[in-house]
Amino acid sequence: MERRSRSVERRHRTWSYKCKEFFRQFIAFMFSNIGIIGLVVGYTIAGSFMFIALEKDAYKSRLEEVRKIRNKTADTLWSVTCCDVFEEPMWKNIVHTELLNFQNGIVDEVLNHGYEGEKASTNRWSFSGSFLYSLSVITTIGYGNVAPRTEWGKLATIVYAIAGMPLFLLYLSNIGDILAKSFKWIYAKCHGFQGCSKCLAKYPENYPYPNGEQEQEGSQEDEGDIETEYSEEDEWSSDPGNDPQTITVPITLCLAIMVGYVCSGALLFSKWENWVFLDASYFCFISLSTIGFGDIVPKDKEGTSFKGVELSFIFCSMYLMLGMALIAMCFNLMQEEVVHKVRTCGLVLKRIILCRR
Repeated sequence: MERRSRSVERRHRTWSYKCKEFFRQFIAFMFSNIGIIGLVVGYTIAGSFMFIALEKDAYKSRLEEVRKIRNKTADTLWSVTCCDVFEEPMWKNIVHTELLNFQNGIVDEVLNHGYEGEKASTNRWSFSGSFLYSLSVITTIGYGNVAPRTEWGKLATIVYAIAGMPLFLLYLSNIGDILAKSFKWIYAKCHGFQGCSKCLAKYPENYPYPNGEQEQEGSQEDEGDIETEYSEEDEWSSDPGNDPQTITVPITLCLAIMVGYVCSGALLFSKWENWVFLDASYFCFISLSTIGFGDIVPKDKEGTSFKGVELSFIFCSMYLMLGMALIAMCFNLMQEEVVHKVRTCGLVLKRIILCRR
């Protein structure tokens, strides 16, 4: 009996240990680079279905309400015509009052209930439109052209943003760091950083003494000079400048990458949305900088199929996710370059002060 109980306990402990180990590895994977990308995409997709369920019926109800107002106005005008009202002032007064009521009803639906027309009401909360809305929430862009109208939709947006914004910031931090390291490696390979002379000019903080100063001080302290020969391999391995991760990328190159990405996106949006190139560039910059005025956004166009609208929203979402990661990469590279320049200036000033003493 004791042996059986012990074996059961061991099995239970082994099973619990395996479960704990599985959850530990699962959490570690989800917070890895690939896992974070999957989390962001999955979280945005889940938000899309949630907002479709909460807001799509609200737009349909608004559409029905506008149709009721329009039909009521038409019936009233027809009844006035059937009553044989031949006096022009009386007829105009009745029609004017009815048209004013119709106008006020439509304005109230637009301003207070978010009515945007029959076509917009059917496509605004499609999957791609909801995906773009969810992405604009967690990225803090917030175009404002689409907003929740129901109470549950507003509450869901608050909770969704509270959980989604830190997740997206973690995505930008990790993916931006990976892209920065990869770009630095490519930059180092393309320029072929070799030789200590380049490293001395590029990284003076790693060589605190000018040429000859260290040897002179050593000769004063020690009576004999010790000569040490280094091979080229030792020089390469000991040189910190030959490590791709110690190389800094020029700020001008980072700015050129960001400008190029904005211009390429502007070119694509100008063709896809039939925008002027300046308006497309304005939209790309406003979106990637998370300003998001919402005055220019991808939307339904006359003669565009429902599938074309879906592809437009999906392309915009992909452009934003990749672009914001690229912007984070450029900011990381520029930060390293600025820190390197400041340290170099500090070392130069320190040498000048020591020389004057």
